[in-house]
Amino acid sequence: METSLRRFPKLRLLWLPVVLVLLDQATKYWAVKCLKPRESISVIGEQVTFRYLENRGAAWGMLSGKLDVLSILTVILMLFLLYLVSKVPAERRFLPITVCLLAIISGAFGNLIDRIWRHHVVDFISFDVINFPVFNVADIYVTCCTILLAILILFKYKENELNFLPFFGDN
Repeated sequence: METSLRRFPKLRLLWLPVVLVLLDQATKYWAVKCLKPRESISVIGEQVTFRYLENRGAAWGMLSGKLDVLSILTVILMLFLLYLVSKVPAERRFLPITVCLLAIISGAFGNLIDRIWRHHVVDFISFDVINFPVFNVADIYVTCCTILLAILILFKYKENELNFLPFFGDN
């Protein structure tokens, strides 16, 4: 095992998607058991509440009822992101990119699990300060890490350092 960790140092990060998906699924289990029978739970006044919602589409109900299409798109996205993870250099400097990609994959996988087994995604975090869709922990991974990844690409790395990515290099 130690030899493979030296040869493939990214294997050390395999715990991350496992933990993130388990955390997402645990919070959704809690939402189903504790929130489904209730109206809502106030977290921060009326601005942030926990309320159970079965989302049969994507954000704001887009593609509602098209779980097959969303599932296929999710698998394609996950495969593309895994490809990108394989291309990221194993150097410590690029660890933030790898972590962001793995967290996005984890969020996508967490919602894919729901679409396959529940035929809907369990959403339960309601941010009512603005007209924002009800979301879940997996959505937080995807949204926050996509924004962080964009910030990293725009401000942390020089363009020539990103030539391992298919849209930056001469691959």
